[in-house]
Amino acid sequence: MSRWSARRGQAEPLAALAAAAVVGLALSAYVGIVPDAMPGERGANPAEPAAERASERLRDDGLVDPERLADLPGVAPDGYRVNVSVSARGQEWAVGPTPPRGAAHASRVVPVRVEGGVAAGRVRVEVWP
Repeated sequence: MSRWSARRGQAEPLAALAAAAVVGLALSAYVGIVPDAMPGERGANPAEPAAERASERLRDDGLVDPERLADLPGVAPDGYRVNVSVSARGQEWAVGPTPPRGAAHASRVVPVRVEGGVAAGRVRVEVWP
């Protein structure tokens, strides 16, 4: 039997490239859509995205400004209440009602603008239904 037998399968190069592109697009869609639709750890703690939004909105020129705590509408997920606090150098600033025990919480280490300069601090967010 010859090396170039008619019994062997062959594909046109263009068809092979198109098939590879379709497989690549399908994998990209799977990776992008399925994790968001599946229950699990990504959506388990509603305080995580709230902490991210709060730390972003509190920043002014890269530093968290405790004076901006009053400007935090829309930080909590829909249907939740929120308490946001900023602490640095033994001082603490907070906004929102007192959270109950067992409230979901998350925090971020951030640079905080304090009197006399900048200090390492923490933004803590607690959310509950």
